[in-house]
Amino acid sequence: MHKDQIISQLIQEKIITISPDKPFTYASGMLSPIYTDLRLTVSYPELRDMIASDLANLIAEEFPEATIIGGVATAGIPHAAWVADKLHLPMIYVRPKPKDHGKGRQIEGRFSKDDKIVLIDDLITTGGSVLNAVKATEKDGGNVIGVSSIFTYYLPDAKENFAKSGVKYAPLLSYPELLKRENESGHISSKQYNVLKTWHEDPWAWGKKFEK
Repeated sequence: MHKDQIISQLIQEKIITISPDKPFTYASGMLSPIYTDLRLTVSYPELRDMIASDLANLIAEEFPEATIIGGVATAGIPHAAWVADKLHLPMIYVRPKPKDHGKGRQIEGRFSKDDKIVLIDDLITTGGSVLNAVKATEKDGGNVIGVSSIFTYYLPDAKENFAKSGVKYAPLLSYPELLKRENESGHISSKQYNVLKTWHEDPWAWGKKFEK
């Protein structure tokens, strides 16, 4: 596994940006001292290959019965393609909603009710989008046995959502791992570490102090 190398490059290339004093706003409205733009990983051949290799190994270990790799649009699609290639498995991908033309498909690619599908997304914040993709796939007759991602924040909302869904989740990298590594490396101050740790424990409460 290349976890340390991957995390180092994510920080070095500012794919993961830490800004405790000027928080970022997520699509959910949540404020955060960290922003992760894993879409940028496609521009770095060595990095994306390490990610694909590690995800392939992880999926082979956690979901050995998998027969199809699925990508969650849009950011999960390229990584699913590279992982499917390494595992020599078929691939599908899931749109956020059905097309409004043609056959109106939401799932692209072929699968049967006997297939065992693992969906890949780039990042899990609350888990909402990838769990919607699970529902859409199952509505079309697919059997999703698990979800994987490059990175997860492991926020309370995500833990609750995955627990409710009953879907097994196996991420490659997690926020606690990132935080531990950055603290040990001296890349962040003790003050920044405390801010990042406090946010992770209760992100919605942490963001309230920035409200006007």
